[in-house]
Amino acid sequence: MKNIPKISFKCVGTEKTKGFEFLNLTKFFARMPNMLDHDPTRPHRLSFFALLFVTKGTGSHQIDLKKYNLEVGSVLKIAKGQVHAFQKNAQYEGYLIVFTEDFVLNYFSKSSMNLILHLYNYHIIKPIANDKPLNEAFLNELILELETKNAYAKKNIIASLLDLYLLRLERKSHTNELQNNNSKQYTIFIQFKNLVESNYTITRNVKDYAEMSLVSTKRLNQMVKKITLNTAKSFIDDYVILEAKRAILSTEKSLKEIAFDIGFDEVTNFTKFFKNKTGILPKDFRNR
Repeated sequence: MKNIPKISFKCVGTEKTKGFEFLNLTKFFARMPNMLDHDPTRPHRLSFFALLFVTKGTGSHQIDLKKYNLEVGSVLKIAKGQVHAFQKNAQYEGYLIVFTEDFVLNYFSKSSMNLILHLYNYHIIKPIANDKPLNEAFLNELILELETKNAYAKKNIIASLLDLYLLRLERKSHTNELQNNNSKQYTIFIQFKNLVESNYTITRNVKDYAEMSLVSTKRLNQMVKKITLNTAKSFIDDYVILEAKRAILSTEKSLKEIAFDIGFDEVTNFTKFFKNKTGILPKDFRNR
């Protein structure tokens, strides 16, 4: 049975830019038919982060089953762990930046990481933005740095440019609710989110995640609700539904196999859960 491919970071750059790659989309699209490990136009899961910039033309891109329309000035933010797919026969032009979590952890400041929410919290941040002047200024500086022959501190400068751009992009989309979160609250939420993504097939119980997070159930609910405006239980169930939808639409597995993969002992329990959360049966969702 076909699974959603998980794509690892494979940089062709030098040691000076390890963990980071800058790609021209026209050249990337030309290479796509010859890629052997996966078809970029089919859903695949990233093990790294990506930014897609459009500098000419229009098109679309799919992230977690949703289609986003692209135009000049668009930037699409794709987080580690998300499932995405490129448009077939895309005609737009631009650039694709990919970078690893290690690159972020090693070269971004801790304070920046607490502010750049979409890197880890794509559940509540829209993946698309449009700011042509900001994008152009960043891309011009980045290209200039990448082309310079002086390799001294190249990785640090590239990371600083990317860090600054992401902060400016974050400031533009920042909401009042998120601005009021302190770093400790957000740290607890990120820990909870990561635990859910790692353990959702084992437990959907809020109490279990509170114990793993070393906080009370009440405290965890407060933190999650403050950031997502929803309960911890809703967050868990929404993530399970997202993984189920990913599998239903992007694999050839039977519903019974999918139910087992995401932690249900019986397909009937999975069907009831899916119908209750989405209003539609899994088989109808696949057929639709």
